[in-house]
Amino acid sequence: MRILIIVALFISTDSFGQWKDFIISVRGDTLNRVDMNGKKQGPWVIHVDELRGEQGYDEQGYFFDDKKDGKWTRFSLMGDKLAEENYKWGNLDGKSRYYTQRGGLMREESWRAIEPGKKFDTVAVLDVLDPTKVVDHVIVKVEGQTMKHGTWTYYDPEWGTITKTENWWVDKLRADDGSPIGGTGADELQPIGFSSSKSDSVAKKTMVKPQAVLDFEKKNAGKKKVKVRDGSTGN
Repeated sequence: MRILIIVALFISTDSFGQWKDFIISVRGDTLNRVDMNGKKQGPWVIHVDELRGEQGYDEQGYFFDDKKDGKWTRFSLMGDKLAEENYKWGNLDGKSRYYTQRGGLMREESWRAIEPGKKFDTVAVLDVLDPTKVVDHVIVKVEGQTMKHGTWTYYDPEWGTITKTENWWVDKLRADDGSPIGGTGADELQPIGFSSSKSDSVAKKTMVKPQAVLDFEKKNAGKKKVKVRDGSTGN
């Protein structure tokens, strides 16, 4: 029996030896681990006290190489759930939900995290009438570490009814038909990498004719070639 106890203590000490710092929960779990390189790893519980009128909170989730990863849940100091957030590369990614202290859902957000070091990202363009259908993929320039992407839904926390929805595409607010709000946004939807010559040729092909020219062509459609005076001299 004494040998078994010594072996158990040796295994326990060896497992803790890989951590520079940690705490032991009331259930015996190893939490708030910091590895030998000073990076947070594994399950963490973070406590924030109330300060200058700002409510305190507790939150729990996982760290991977010092960055939040996966699902994180935030609670009030009274134990009421305030938020559920998802992280990737330490930034918001996917769905996030926020609640009142009485448990009513207030808002559901949608985020897209940017892989560290990337300046461009390939983003799917979804069918406006069928959001499950991908109609195209475009390459967009990204700024920052995360961007609003997808549907944001606002609720009446008491009744649970939807009060407002917003559609975001790579940090740009869009109307229900998919068009950008506050501008044409044509450049935003074009894949990056077009050469200037190709862009010029596309512009020429899509150039809109003046209304006077359209009326003239309609009036003379089907007739013999009409001679038009263009001001030139000679034969």
